[in-house]
Amino acid sequence: QVELVESGGGSVQSGGSLTLFCATSGTTFTANTMGWYRQAPGKQRELCAVITTGAGTDYADSVLGRFTISRGSAKNTVYLSMSSLKPEDTAVYYCYVHGREETTGTVYDSWGRGRQVTVSS
Repeated sequence: QVELVESGGGSVQSGGSLTLFCATSGTTFTANTMGWYRQAPGKQRELCAVITTGAGTDYADSVLGRFTISRGSAKNTVYLSMSSLKPEDTAVYYCYVHGREETTGTVYDSWGRGRQVTVSS
């Protein structure tokens, strides 16, 4: 099992900015795809942004132009930079990773525990 460690998020006023960070534990796992999903109260979990090993990215229409996903310099790390935040961005944000454990070849899809982002009007 691959453990994800998340940090960042918090509370901000509308129009503000926040950053989320996620890293995998261990050194023998290679993350091919990393991303961020979010779940607002009473709603289904939805994609925010994903990034592949080749740095290809995909964003939800609702965050395009406001959020930026990027890989960190360390292996298996990812940032989500959020700007021009709106009250409707309020949700729990979950890190997601898809990759392979190098010694066994086992493929994993893992989720973080989530970080709260609250945007007040």
